[in-house]
Amino acid sequence: MKVILKENIENLGFKDEVVDVKNGFGRNYLIPKGMANLATQSALKVLEENLKQRAVKDKKVRDEAQKTADALKELVVKVGAKAGEKGKIFGSVNTIQLAEAIEKLGHTVDRKYIKIKGEAIKSLGSYEASIRLHRDVATDVKFEVVADK
Repeated sequence: MKVILKENIENLGFKDEVVDVKNGFGRNYLIPKGMANLATQSALKVLEENLKQRAVKDKKVRDEAQKTADALKELVVKVGAKAGEKGKIFGSVNTIQLAEAIEKLGHTVDRKYIKIKGEAIKSLGSYEASIRLHRDVATDVKFEVVADK
């Protein structure tokens, strides 16, 4: 069954993309939840026209995302966390804290699109995360977990 996605769905596709899914997944989950429409001939024609009109706007958004990616690539973000004497963190550092630290530096990033590489961060040190800023733009960001005073 072919459907047109109304929003970005992890491991499936991006908004306004035509994807092939199993019948049950489309009929019982995607369409009732408003995440997709059935890809009929008329719906595909409407989608094609909308994509033509949106192409210019999308180029501006992609360029802006690329500028943000270039700026983030050069930064080393510092994330503060409460830690014990041996550098072990109370709890762990997650994407919410990383997104807030990036926002303090002047760049807005949606935490849903941040993937911290490796396992859960439970000690002080340097780490890396990948951030998807646009469907075509992704970057790796270095960040340091430092002890809060």
